[in-house]
Amino acid sequence: MAEPVKGPASYFPSIEKKYGRPIAEWKDLIRVSPLTRHMEIVAWLKTEHGMGHGHANALVAHTLAEGR
Repeated sequence: MAEPVKGPASYFPSIEKKYGRPIAEWKDLIRVSPLTRHMEIVAWLKTEHGMGHGHANALVAHTLAEGR
């Protein structure tokens, strides 16, 4: 049996379902954004893409942890 996904990645299936884009596409948008601070990017995802705070925060945290 596979180990359950934990942390920010646990949100990924619901993000893809709710917002209609694959995670890779969201990560690409974050990486090309001129914004660099975590909460600035979260706010941008919320205002420009209608994303909820938890989903935006999870995406940003995971993406920034990988490096831009």
